[in-house]
Amino acid sequence: MKLTILGCYAATPRTMTNPTSQVLEIKNQMFLIDCGEGTQVQLRKHKIRFSKINHIFISHLHGDHFFGLPGLVSTFRLLGRDTEMHIYGPKGIEEAINLLLKLGNSWTNYKLIFHELTSKESELIYEDDKVTVKTIPLNHRVYTNGFLFQEKLSSRTLDIEAVESYGIEVCYYQNIKNGRDITLDDGRVIPNDELTFDPPKPKSYAFCSDTAYKPDIVPLIKGVDVLYHESTFLETQAELAPKTKHSTAKEAAAIAKQANVGQLILGHYSTRYKSIDLFKEEALEVFDKVLLADDGKVFNF
Repeated sequence: MKLTILGCYAATPRTMTNPTSQVLEIKNQMFLIDCGEGTQVQLRKHKIRFSKINHIFISHLHGDHFFGLPGLVSTFRLLGRDTEMHIYGPKGIEEAINLLLKLGNSWTNYKLIFHELTSKESELIYEDDKVTVKTIPLNHRVYTNGFLFQEKLSSRTLDIEAVESYGIEVCYYQNIKNGRDITLDDGRVIPNDELTFDPPKPKSYAFCSDTAYKPDIVPLIKGVDVLYHESTFLETQAELAPKTKHSTAKEAAAIAKQANVGQLILGHYSTRYKSIDLFKEEALEVFDKVLLADDGKVFNF
């Protein structure tokens, strides 16, 4: 599982920082999460292939989380894209993008499929044979969701030495990987766990931005490997968090601790602060596994 931070700062872009956007690579698939201004420039800068992006998840319709999307949709067209693109986001996102395409008379030459979200309960919005994506309802000034990405359990791995020692033919390998026991010609039944290794533990990633402190999301993200949680404010401006429906670094750490996550990544910093190291210092007072997102930073888990 690989996470590339394209942008992780709040509000307006600056010459040295970008608003929210990140790419998650999981099970050989690539998902774009949020699309603030400058996303396509960051994709180029970090040599991420546009053609590998087929699913885009937008948390909410504040500009610093989706104003880069119209430009990206247009660039896909200019690059001659012909494969369909799926966009998941709040109701209204289809109208917003289609209006710009209509006014510019620049309809895409690829299929643009919108999945508009309205539920205030967690729901499954994407599934294939390797990955599921569920929403995490958040508490912000407009309708907002986080996203929970979960790997499915892989097939068991063949223990080739064991299989060959029993003289089992290749045509039975897939059945063995699927968990079946094998009956030999002499009638002996070989239990599957003697012929295979356990698959790796499925990995999970939760993206939670933007939101006020919301402890009722804890059951949804319990035990995830990695949690990205917004931390817009430090304690010196903690009074601004409930007013703007954002979180402090300590509140993000409290969520991580309650959910017993493997790793917390902080992001969505207010640009009023001189150093993002201050966010980590405050979070470490509550939770001991804290990393800092920053533009261009790559995490491998």
